[in-house]
Amino acid sequence: MPLQIVRNDITKMKVDTIVNAANESLLGGGGVDGAIHRAAGPELLQECRTLGGCRTGQAKITKGYRLPAQYVIHTVGPVWRGGSHGEQALLVSAYRSSLELALACHCETVAFPLISSGVYGYPKDQALQVAVDTIGNFLLDHEMTVYLVIFDRAAYTIGNKRFADIAAYIDDRYVAEHTAPEEAYRQSVLFAPPMAAEPCRAVPEGLNQALSRLDESFSQMLLRKIDELGMTDAQCYKKANIDRKLFSKIRSDVHYKPSKPTAMAFAVALELPLGEARELLSKAGFAFSHASKFDIIVEYFIAHGNYNIFEINEALFAFDQSLLGG
Repeated sequence: MPLQIVRNDITKMKVDTIVNAANESLLGGGGVDGAIHRAAGPELLQECRTLGGCRTGQAKITKGYRLPAQYVIHTVGPVWRGGSHGEQALLVSAYRSSLELALACHCETVAFPLISSGVYGYPKDQALQVAVDTIGNFLLDHEMTVYLVIFDRAAYTIGNKRFADIAAYIDDRYVAEHTAPEEAYRQSVLFAPPMAAEPCRAVPEGLNQALSRLDESFSQMLLRKIDELGMTDAQCYKKANIDRKLFSKIRSDVHYKPSKPTAMAFAVALELPLGEARELLSKAGFAFSHASKFDIIVEYFIAHGNYNIFEINEALFAFDQSLLGG
């Protein structure tokens, strides 16, 4: 999955490069900056002394030293001063400069903290929105896996109007009582006594005829839709937040069975209306369920004509659900 929002300690991420939310001196500080310097060891500070600082919105790179990551990209985010002093543009620049530097250094995996959201005071929900949008737009044009590392659950709260609307949509449709019969059924299947074996019988001729008339498969419908919409393969799998290698497997195997998040991701990438999205899911053996918050959230975005997969994943993360992609 090209963009993943994860809860982790960025100093322990095994990636090509981690990004440090630094100050302009690049000589260490508190928060993420201090944690990275402590984990990397004193050699990191020695190299940083040779860089001559860094301007807000720009980025510079060093070795990772004792970190699992090979490199550290140091970027300086803006201090929040109410939002009317160019903070958003500077924050976008910090992410973009870091990504471009990672690309120039042939880094395939990058881990970011939520820049400027600590002592610099950038509102956490707005900081996450800028991060998701900027990274997402970059990944539409480049092959890279990016992790947005949220150390503390409190760094993200369901407070703005959009998520309040989603919460209301879930409340209107979520059928909690459906989970009880489903669980009872699962338990009955798991713990039922074994059935006596029956003698093998020949497959009825009518069944052979039915199997010879199999409906269009998931991969066939997916590739047909890509052609009908005039999309390239790359445009589709990038919009779906899917890795190129996974897409190659789907293209080469007419009977490929994707996971539900993967199938839903392609429905979003193709910008299918709800009816066609349900049809594509059915080809993979799935359906939208109002007993699943994950399904309802994706349905909400499709029903409202919002097919930005990174915004959808941001909402799924907020409600502690799996993310779309492969």
